[in-house]
Amino acid sequence: MDPAVIGTRLASSVVAPLVKKLLVMEEPGAGLVNRPVRLSALVSFRGEKRTLTERDVRVLAARLVREAVESPGEAPFPEQEKTAVTDALTAKLLALGELDMDDVQAVRLGYRELTRKLHHQVPTRGLSADASLFVDSLTEWACVHIINFFTQRSTFVARTLVEQSRQQAEVIAKLDELITRNPRPDARDTAFERRFLSYIAKKHGRLQIYGIDLVNSADKWPLDVAYMRLEAISPVDAYEDYLRRQPRLRQRQHQPADEALAGHDRVLLRGEAGSGKTTLIQWLALSAARRDRDDRMTYLADLIPFVLPLRSLTRHGGHLPAPKDFLAAVGAPLAGEEPPGWQSRVLTAGRGLLLVDGIDEVPESERAHAHGWLSDLAAAYPGNRWLVTSRPSAVAEDWLTAEGFVELRLSPMRPADVQSFVGRWHTAARTGITEEDEALASYEAQLLHAIRLKTDLGRLATNPLMCGLICALHRDRHGFLPIGRKELYQAALTMLLTRRDRERGVTGTELREEPQLQILQRLAYWLIKDGRTEMTRDRALTEIGKALPALPEVAALGEAETVLTQLINRSGLLRAPALETIDFCHRTFQDFLGARALLDEGTFGMVRKHAADDQWEDVIRMAVAQGRPRDRADILRELLRDGSARAVVLAASCLEQATELDPAVRAELERSMSALLPPRTPEAVSDLASVGLLALDFLPGPEELSAAWPASDSDEYAQLCIRTAALIGTDEAIPYLARFRKHPSSRVRSQLALFWHRFDLEAYGREVIAQLPYNDLYFITQSVAELRALRELGGRPWIRLVGDFTAVSLLVYLDPGQLARLDLRGTVDDMTVLGEFPLLEVVSVSECPERTSLAGLQNLPKLHQLGLSARHASYAAQSGLRFPQIRRLDLHDTETEAMLDPLPQAFPSIETLHLSVAPGPGNRVDRISLRTLFPQASISVTE
Repeated sequence: MDPAVIGTRLASSVVAPLVKKLLVMEEPGAGLVNRPVRLSALVSFRGEKRTLTERDVRVLAARLVREAVESPGEAPFPEQEKTAVTDALTAKLLALGELDMDDVQAVRLGYRELTRKLHHQVPTRGLSADASLFVDSLTEWACVHIINFFTQRSTFVARTLVEQSRQQAEVIAKLDELITRNPRPDARDTAFERRFLSYIAKKHGRLQIYGIDLVNSADKWPLDVAYMRLEAISPVDAYEDYLRRQPRLRQRQHQPADEALAGHDRVLLRGEAGSGKTTLIQWLALSAARRDRDDRMTYLADLIPFVLPLRSLTRHGGHLPAPKDFLAAVGAPLAGEEPPGWQSRVLTAGRGLLLVDGIDEVPESERAHAHGWLSDLAAAYPGNRWLVTSRPSAVAEDWLTAEGFVELRLSPMRPADVQSFVGRWHTAARTGITEEDEALASYEAQLLHAIRLKTDLGRLATNPLMCGLICALHRDRHGFLPIGRKELYQAALTMLLTRRDRERGVTGTELREEPQLQILQRLAYWLIKDGRTEMTRDRALTEIGKALPALPEVAALGEAETVLTQLINRSGLLRAPALETIDFCHRTFQDFLGARALLDEGTFGMVRKHAADDQWEDVIRMAVAQGRPRDRADILRELLRDGSARAVVLAASCLEQATELDPAVRAELERSMSALLPPRTPEAVSDLASVGLLALDFLPGPEELSAAWPASDSDEYAQLCIRTAALIGTDEAIPYLARFRKHPSSRVRSQLALFWHRFDLEAYGREVIAQLPYNDLYFITQSVAELRALRELGGRPWIRLVGDFTAVSLLVYLDPGQLARLDLRGTVDDMTVLGEFPLLEVVSVSECPERTSLAGLQNLPKLHQLGLSARHASYAAQSGLRFPQIRRLDLHDTETEAMLDPLPQAFPSIETLHLSVAPGPGNRVDRISLRTLFPQASISVTE
């Protein structure tokens, strides 16, 4: 009994009927023969009475192959060899009719020797090892059934070979039993994966939206309803350099965050608290678990998601888990039920989707260990997809660069995103509450109007958490909202701690707000000082027990266990995500309450001690917001005594919350900030942008820069100042940016063109874009709306399109009598439209599929410079296209000079050739060969 036979994964109930069709059936009434019969007379595809053609045999072989491939588990051979495998199996089966033997001889040989005869007749060639093994195994399994058929049809054989036929039947029975009782590991894997994916879909298929559970509503909503796509951006500070250094990884500056992994296997995603990082991870896990049919998410369809929240994995300060412990480490109820080695097989096959949430929630002292864990896993299991999330300043910019991670940042919500979120929130809130439909519709319209008109409110609505709180408070207060971040959080706490039960009609002992806050802030401060976001239940009970003697109103409820249960069940602020684990519903509330505890203790030396700790940033800001004037001054002095750039910027970022502050402290802070200006590095840009709108008061304008610095330095610093203002991203930055409109450097002005998408389209277009000189400047549009707005401003001769556009939009909004240069960093559904712009002189195409036709460019008389990927250019040449007018050719993503062989005929007039070599092992270009291909051209190569 050869184990290889089992490797086909086909039981006799599948194989026997198909093999039987290859053999001649007895005619009714003929009786059993009593003599040997030649094999050529027994096969149904030979002789005068044949019932099958060779084509029919191939159909049977194809069906056998298909049945094996579609059975549960990993495919037995590469998909691209399916046709070759079918051909090889067909040849083996047809060879049965050419063997010089009869049925008795075949039975005496046995199935193994018969298989060898067929292999000798038609050797297996030209297949991979897996495919060859499959063909040989399936041929052997077919021979088992052929021999069995012979023993059943002939009385002669039956009389002379009874014992052998009995053994043959036993072989078949035992093989079937073995397949049934001992399925291949991948079959068991498949069965478990169905259960696991179902669990993931249920666990991550619902989302809590803060505030909509006040009245007769569920506290969680289907993620399909609640999820809103946000955008991820590459760090703007390094964008142009990123494109220059890594042409193969060219990307749009903006892309939907949930599509980031479609173009990159490994992504480190940064985002502020409440920006939607965890919700994004839920969405990716859900999309993978339900084998999403959404065209945008099909890249996840075959992956197994592992959601790994670091807050849970580091809960006890132990080692981070190996793959075999993933399920147990996150408390999955299926842990221990998976087939042995399942996680390793998934990751070894490159089928893993590893969603690692919250680097910032790992204590700073343990992040080096977390880095080593990530690095080791990524090295041990290449080919999987990774998304790691973090708050912006938790780890260095290049923290995972060496491991091949691309860094992206979640973009703040744009006005259109806010409008969409408010609509979705109110839609969810209306579900099942028909009596409030009219009022909620009215609140929705009022809120959208207020966000548009009230600057302070619009500045708060920058992420899903804040938008959700604004919506909830607006509804709870019947259309009236607090002003400012501190007031918003305070109102949210009041809503959750006191009004929640009353609104939901919950009866029982009611605690006032302040005693609850005292308990909660004590728990929050313990977590902050310990650098964690989760605590054990025992630790929570200990901290509550310490507080009870000073809080008789709370102590009247009973022991610490009773108090904790009350807070979990009734406040909505505390949760128990696992049996022995306690955390806050969102990190923002933990920080806000921890800041209260810091103020109550008055231990402001902790501020200087943790000035460089990203986990304390929001705590310090919120302490300044909530503190008395004297407290604020003391906290800011501690930061200034630290003296580091980070501490000074953090102090400056607190000024917006400091409604009353000692003038001497404010003056000292302004002097310290002036020493940091202008920003001189990308890191300084990020730090200053984190200060928010107040940074605009410190940023020098073009006149101050020119007066204080040489021209080369002045231009560089001007670009960094523009990027800082753009990252702040509010329309209040437009007047500052407009001061650079007439700057003599095109590099400085190009920065202004780069950031149109971050501001109000009309205001920025009118104040900045319309005033920019454009004889040496690409104007960047990332949407049809921007393209339309640019046309309304009179159009521009140099255009860069980033994203996907239709041919119609180009015809409507680009001027054929003006367009001279086009840089296409995306796709156009019909590229032949470019032939409608006769003044084009320079065209660059990237991100288009390499088989996109360039025929529209052939007859453009003024076109003399073209930029393409090497593969795209090679395909165009092989398609017979000719571009005799091109004098300069820029090729990116070049792998070897061999792929350039077809180009001289397509580009016969090249005078200048520049190539950038694609990153990757073995990619190189031989300059001598290039000189042979283009003897007349000036050639340069960037590696």
